[in-house]
Amino acid sequence: MCIECGCGDHEIVSVDAEERLLAKNDATAAHNRVHFLEHGVLAINLMGSPGSGKTALLEATARAAPSMRLAAVSGDLATDRDAVRLRAAGIDARSITTGTACHLDAEMIHEALHEFPTLPDLFVIENVGNLVCPAVYDLGQAANVVTLSVTEGEDKPLKYPVMFRKADLVLITKVDLLAALRDFDLAAMRAAIAQVMPEPAVIEVSARNGWGMKAWLEWLRERRHPQALSRSAP
Repeated sequence: MCIECGCGDHEIVSVDAEERLLAKNDATAAHNRVHFLEHGVLAINLMGSPGSGKTALLEATARAAPSMRLAAVSGDLATDRDAVRLRAAGIDARSITTGTACHLDAEMIHEALHEFPTLPDLFVIENVGNLVCPAVYDLGQAANVVTLSVTEGEDKPLKYPVMFRKADLVLITKVDLLAALRDFDLAAMRAAIAQVMPEPAVIEVSARNGWGMKAWLEWLRERRHPQALSRSAP
């Protein structure tokens, strides 16, 4: 996959070529960011490994905040299944099928925005399931959120530090499973996050039973644009 994105394998992609690629991406990301700001949209880049609970989190968010206008794009290599799930949950969602690319880029987001007749209060970019490449590309988002499930083990932040260094918030997901994970150490996972995240910010959530959703919604509300806050209830 690094052949496609040039995400750090300098034996395949030269440093100069990678810098030019990122420069073009950053220019488009800046354009996206202005667009979001002008329309009072909070854009979130939601990242995490496959199966970490990104789609389930968005479904739970829609249930917990029915008055909030929520839209999303969902990136996947081969299917639109996540976008289908999101639409079933009442979220205005589009799919971005990347083929072999292991991340979304700013141009993909720019093109997808034209498919939305109106922009929401919260626009979530559900990135391709991956703990490396998505962290490299600016998409024009206001914040990066990483989902990390308790089933992935405590050491993922130490093994994939770039992702967590770029994060504004880490959501520890699937906490409803803690009782069944006898060898899992939640304190060790939190310590690993704190070791690599410049300003550790962690919320424990469960999309299944709603645990932590109030704190997650409050975190979003604190970052929403005043224009969006005036359009919908907290």
